[in-house]
Amino acid sequence: MVTYLQVIISGLLLGGVYALLAGGLTLIFGVMRVINLAHGEFLMLGAYASYYLFMRLGLNPIVSLLLTLPLMFLIGWVAQRFLVTRVVRAPLLTSLLLTYGVSLALTGGAQALFTNDFRSVPFMSGAVNVGELALSIPRLVACGIALVLTAAAQYFLVRTRWGKALRATSQSADVALACGIDIDRARTLAFAIAVALAGAAGTLTSFLYTVYPEMGRTFMLKAFAVIVLGGMGSFPGAFLGALALGVIESTAGYLTTTQVAEAVIYVTLLGMLLLRPQGFFGLKEA
Repeated sequence: MVTYLQVIISGLLLGGVYALLAGGLTLIFGVMRVINLAHGEFLMLGAYASYYLFMRLGLNPIVSLLLTLPLMFLIGWVAQRFLVTRVVRAPLLTSLLLTYGVSLALTGGAQALFTNDFRSVPFMSGAVNVGELALSIPRLVACGIALVLTAAAQYFLVRTRWGKALRATSQSADVALACGIDIDRARTLAFAIAVALAGAAGTLTSFLYTVYPEMGRTFMLKAFAVIVLGGMGSFPGAFLGALALGVIESTAGYLTTTQVAEAVIYVTLLGMLLLRPQGFFGLKEA
């Protein structure tokens, strides 16, 4: 019983990091109706930024967030202003092709600059004992920071003036424009925040997993699984879907193997698409 409880808790801690990545992805779709296939590559850039800040300047990943967050926000702002804005309101296939091209370019660029070597950030290790449970310290720290950032993003969306503007744009861009909201700025802000969240997720994964140019694809697939579970465009749904996916992955990995656990994730995704394609918290489109 204790072992199963530890597996579930470990999955919840992992799900907290997934929520940070998936929250940005669902924010982009909610505001712009654009599926960003390059979102995982922004996580990869954040991971590499944290790795080099650690290796060259000795900054641990938590401190490096003070640099990677504004850096990734700026990258997202530029990407939206010069690339993504061209496919907003275009057919969905157009945005898929554009962001897939950005994904390939970022991966290829990372391979050219950083090579295909696997790297890691030896930041922390060990476990803390809570009764009979042994909880991974790196996962506890990563999940704690992810929850703080996710809560901050949710607070911004719910309580601030621009957060309300983003939500209004998400519900109806035409009505938001009629109410005087600068929807172009709202979309740019949404994309920049989403990229910053992806970069922060990359920073946290840099000391949980190995860092390599194609790591974004793996996490991107998991982010898609999260938003399918929670509901496309639902920020709270992405959070709960991420926790569910973390538990599924952790439990499957304990009962079987890592490879089978990966397959279980995508079987769950396919099952959700068949049974409830709008997810648990999404709305069925008319």
